[in-house]
Amino acid sequence: MSSNNNKQFAFNQLIWIVISIGISLAISRLLPFPISIVAIVGVFIALGYYMRKRTMGKMGLRGGLTGMSSSTSRAPGNNSLKYYCMGCGTEHKQIECPKCGSKLKRVGS
Repeated sequence: MSSNNNKQFAFNQLIWIVISIGISLAISRLLPFPISIVAIVGVFIALGYYMRKRTMGKMGLRGGLTGMSSSTSRAPGNNSLKYYCMGCGTEHKQIECPKCGSKLKRVGS
C-alpha cells in the first residue's frame, strides 16, 4: 500500500512539473524577455501557493502557513501527541529521557 502511495505521489509531482514547464514555455513565447521572467516567477509562486493550499485542505487543515502554526500550538490539555525516547522507547515530555538521559525523541500518536 505504501508503494502505491509513493507511485501516486511521484506521478502527481511529475504532472505538476509538466504543467509548470508548459506554462513557463507559453509565457516565454508570448511575452518579451524581461516581462516573461517576472511572469514566470509569479506563476511558480502562485502554483506553489495553490499546491500548498490544496494539500493542506486534503489533510483537513485550513489557512496555509497560519493553519500550520495554529495546528501545532495546541492547548496544554488538548495535546494528543506523545513523545518517545529513541534510545529506550520510554514515553515522556521532558527534554531528556528520565530513564536513560537521551535527548532524542520521536513523535507518536
